[in-house]
Formats: sequence, structure tokens, C-alpha cells
Amino acid sequence: MVKITFPDGSVREYNEGVTGLQIAESISSRLAQDVLACGVNGETVDLNRPINEDANFVLYKWEDEQGKHAFWHTSAHLLAEALQELYPGIQFGIGPAIENGFYYDVDPGEAVIKEGDLPAIEKKMAELAAKKEELVRQSISKEDALKMFGDRGETYKCELISELEDGHISTYTQGAFTDLCRGPHLLSTAPIKAIKLLSVAGAYWRGQEDRKQMTRIYGITFPKKKMLDEYLVMLEEAKKRDHRKIGKEMDLFMFSDTVGKGLPMWLPKGTALRIRLQDFLRRIQARYDYQEVMCPPIGNKLLYVTSGHYAKYGKDAFQPIHTPEEGEEYFLKPMNCPHHCMIYKNSPRSYRDLPLRIAEFGTVCRYEQSGELHGLTRVRSFTQDDAHIFCRPDQVKDEFLRVMDIISIVFTSMGLENFEAQISLRDKENREKYIGSDENWEKAEQAIVEACEEKGLKAKVEYGEAAFYGPKLDFMVKDAIGRRWQLGTIQVDYNLPERFQLEYMGSDNQKHRPVMIHRAPFGSMERFVAVLIEHTAGKFPLWLTPDQVAILPISEKFNDYADKVRMELKKYDVRALVDDRNEKIGRKIRDNEMKRIPYMLIVGEKEAENGEVAVRKQGEGDKGTMKIEEFAKNIAEEVHNMINKW
Repeated sequence: MVKITFPDGSVREYNEGVTGLQIAESISSRLAQDVLACGVNGETVDLNRPINEDANFVLYKWEDEQGKHAFWHTSAHLLAEALQELYPGIQFGIGPAIENGFYYDVDPGEAVIKEGDLPAIEKKMAELAAKKEELVRQSISKEDALKMFGDRGETYKCELISELEDGHISTYTQGAFTDLCRGPHLLSTAPIKAIKLLSVAGAYWRGQEDRKQMTRIYGITFPKKKMLDEYLVMLEEAKKRDHRKIGKEMDLFMFSDTVGKGLPMWLPKGTALRIRLQDFLRRIQARYDYQEVMCPPIGNKLLYVTSGHYAKYGKDAFQPIHTPEEGEEYFLKPMNCPHHCMIYKNSPRSYRDLPLRIAEFGTVCRYEQSGELHGLTRVRSFTQDDAHIFCRPDQVKDEFLRVMDIISIVFTSMGLENFEAQISLRDKENREKYIGSDENWEKAEQAIVEACEEKGLKAKVEYGEAAFYGPKLDFMVKDAIGRRWQLGTIQVDYNLPERFQLEYMGSDNQKHRPVMIHRAPFGSMERFVAVLIEHTAGKFPLWLTPDQVAILPISEKFNDYADKVRMELKKYDVRALVDDRNEKIGRKIRDNEMKRIPYMLIVGEKEAENGEVAVRKQGEGDKGTMKIEEFAKNIAEEVHNMINKW
């Protein structure tokens, strides 16, 4: 018998070799119909995989990420099966599940697969799915795998197999299609009811620009057509909210190939918005005793060798900068933490000095493949709202609570109130890959779990997802149309204090290593602004928006009065512009609503005579007439209340 421990802590015994599906059936026949995959000791596996030892066990349905992953992974194989039938001789690269759907990289040889071909491929996929083909997993030796795929001329698969360890290779077969794969998958293609292939793109094999450019086909599938319909509506809304489109319309930022791919330039309005965000966080950080620092944009290669970043990321970084001095090399700064370690090390530290909280809006540069660049969300130069807390092990929990408070303030103030967290802990079995003592790890992991419980934060625990140098807490926010974005993060680090030999004198007059906590509520200014644009559709909170008021004179002869109104508003720090174009007032109103300006002031003869403005509010229409000073005070008070609310 094997003991199966469920997420609620209850334990049941089953015969050795029991499968996830059999366990589901023992609970409820309805549950067995709904489950898609299962978790065994932290690993997601097929429902028909035998369980031969005691295990922590969880069932995954469509609502779970792991369930969707298995569903979309199988859908990728279904796409490949359809392509194999439609394009004889096609070669396959990789076909993973992704956050929303799946893709497959293929080499169609002489054939060309275009957007117009997708409906026919969808039709073939639906036809194959209707056959309810079972997916059969088979372990295979490296020699046999190389022969099988070699005989089929699958050069890409053979390259992958050559790098795998013998004894850990498997294939999955459905119908006439067999793929190299470790899983997990659905039991059959039966649950796949609604299919949409979304786009065709080019992708270099294994992301290497000197390799073959393959055809990447993106798609998504659902267990119900209604779900697909809702998703397609969301996609259309997402197009309207695209931060690249809105950012251009609002004159926030720009890109130039002449300057360089993936290098954003902030225009005046975007720069002002970004500064307001930074000042907002500065005010919060000041309340929590952070000290701000500034570091250079480059660092000596030896700095990153010491930190370990060179060994891990050196090949993917920008090329080193060679100075006239022989053997001297510098790198564009890829992260801020090594510099902050040196700031800590600059002075002797006592246990009384801790925690030390160092913050910086530090710009870093990381080389991304050109095909991976995407607006502000994936760039080669970005600014992190970085902070590093150096503390004693007994202070970790309190520091986590304080950082969680800051992140909660940031998210709530921006209207990102729908968020959850993931706690990433060590693998329960394999502890060898982690640095630091078991005692410190256990304290840190317990501190994170307790901090989340104390704050009432909904947090999912994932074992084996911790970095080798410490556990972490990642925050996922849902935007206005239901998309999930990973933003803030808190990371415990035992590695860098060890590498940099950081110390403090304890109360026992002995030297100790501090614990380092990495923290970034925004993540990066670029990514956060992109998410905020798409969440609000460019309708930022009043305190943050670039232009708070548009003043619209009904004719040219009231332009001077409109400018007078603008100057009066400026005295109250209200940001206003005058639309003095020779256009009808209706056109001006429509155009400025499209610019997402919260307030519009209509001024004509009556308003000029009485020192008044006719007020319109975005989305609410006419709000009546009032004195300039009264309106200015109202806006200033509204902004003041917003900012001081947090």
C-alpha cells in the first residue's frame, strides 16, 4: 500500500501502482471527469502514471495552471499531428504550452505556412480531436530514440536527443504522430473542443540568430466554445489597450532603430509621469526608513565574477567594454545588487545597524534576442525600483511584512487590487543545490509563509521553485480584462552575502553573515508603466495622468482667456493644456476625450466675462459652470486626497 497525502492534510491508503485517475474516481465520478492532470510530490504528471511510493498528491482541473498546461501541451501535439498530415516531410522543433495557449516551431521545408492557411489546419485539428485519440507514453533508450527520429529525418529532434541523459527519455504517441516529450499530457484529445490558431511568426531555432529560422504557429484551445468566444473578445479589447499604441497616442515614449532596438526613450509627458511614480514610491520608502543611493551604469568584470552573475549570464550579456588599460574589462550594469553589496561593505556593521535598507532607481542593461523584444514589457535597458535589505535572520519576517505593506500600497493606489502571490520554496527532497544552512532556510521559508498568513494574502506554495540562493514571494496582478502579470517580487538571498564576505558584529562579539532581501514593488518602471497603460486603457489616476485638464476655447477670440485659465490652474499645480485649434467645439471635445484627459473646460464669452469655466468630466459629461479658483481648488484637493490616502 502507498499513503497518499492530499492538500488538506488528509491521508488515504491505496494499492501500490494506483493512478491519479483512479484516486479521482475513488473520490467522485464527476471529479474524475473534470481532472486533467495530477501532482505527485511537486511534479505534474499524467493521470495514468502509476504511483509506487508514498506521495503528496493534488488533482488539477481546468481552473488550475497545471491543468491548463497539460491541456495546451496536448494541443501543441495535436497541432503537430495535423501539420504532419497536411505537410508531408515537415520537421518539428519544440512545441510547449505557454501562459496563454501553445506554439510549435516547425520547418516546413519548401512549403510556406501563412496566416491564410490557419483555418485549414484548425479544421484538421478539430477532426483529429474528435477521434478522441489516447496519448501513450513510452520510455525509450537514447540509441533507439536517435534511430527512430533519425530514420524520419527529424534533425531537430535528434539534436535535442543528443543532449539528453540516457534513461530519462520518453515519447508520446497519439494516432499516427509520435513526439519526443517528457509530458505531462491529457489522457486523450477528447477534452479539446474549441480551437483557434492565432498567428504565424518566424523564430530562430533555439533562439540563436545564426541558426535556421523556423515557422512558429501560435494557438489556443478550450474545453468549451463559449470560453474561446470570451477569450477572442478579450483579445480584441487587449488590442485597443495595447500600451505601444496608447503610448504613441499619448506621446509617452518612443523607440528608434537608429538609437537601437529595445532601447526606450521617454518623451516629456512620459518622463513626467515616470518621475511622479518614482516620487510616489520615494515618499512611501521614506516612511519605512529606506536610504537612497546612486551607482554607476557600468561595473568591473571582477564585480560580476565575484557575484556569480558573469558565470550565469555572461554569454547573454552585452559584450564587455575594453579599456586602454591591458586586461581591464567593464560591463554595462545588468543588475544593481552587486553594487549595493559593496556599499554595505564600505563600513563596519554592527547588529545594531541592521536592518540596513538601500534603495535605488537603477538603470540596467540586459541583452535580449531581437525576436523577444516587445514594447516596454521586454526591453534591453530598463530602470528597476530596486532595494536591498541587509538584516539579521531574526528580522526576516518583519522585513517581509514591511515590504508586503509597500507592495500593497503601490498596487492599491494604482487600482491593481486583484492580486495574489506565489511562495517559492526549496525542493522537499533534493536539498543539495541550495546554498545556506538548513536552519536559515527553514527560518526564511517559515517567515514568508507566516507573513502571508498574517496579511491574509492568498498565496500558492510551490516547492522546488526557489532560487538556489533563497526562497521568494512573487506577486501576480490581474488587470481590468483578466490578464495576469507578474510584477512585484521579494527574494531572500544567502548567496551574495557569502560571495562578497559581508559581515556584521553580533551581540555575542562574533562575526555573522547578514541575510539579504531583494525587493522591487514596480519590478521595472518600463514594465510597470506598460501594465498600468493596459490596465487603465491610458485613463490614469488623476494624480498621475500627464494632462489633467484640457481648456477648449469655443473660438480664437477666447484663446487669451483660455491661456489665462491655464496659468491660474498652474498656481495650484494643476497640469493643463489649451486646445486652440481652429476646430468646432464638438470636434475638440471628441479629440480630447480620445486623448484620455480627465477634465475639459469649455470657455467662451459668458465664461470670460464672469471668470468662470464650463466643466466636463471624462465619461460623465457636463458638470456645470464654476469659478476658475473653485475648480482649481477642487482638482488640487482631489489629487491631494488621492496621494495622501496611501
